[in-house]
Amino acid sequence: MSRIAYFRVSTTDQSIEAQRHAFGGSFDREFSDDGVSGAVVAAKRPGFAALLDYVREGDTLYV
Repeated sequence: MSRIAYFRVSTTDQSIEAQRHAFGGSFDREFSDDGVSGAVVAAKRPGFAALLDYVREGDTLYV
């Protein structure tokens, strides 16, 4: 079982580091999409698509 995080930021006012801190950090694996609009379907975002390939039953996912 792994702790997995997904981060997405679309503006320069947002930061992956701030999101990581809010989740408490210390993840086994992290995926992210930087500069991708929330209007883009999640499965079409490169980082989220990689996450879907990686995650397994029993993993804890932070989004």
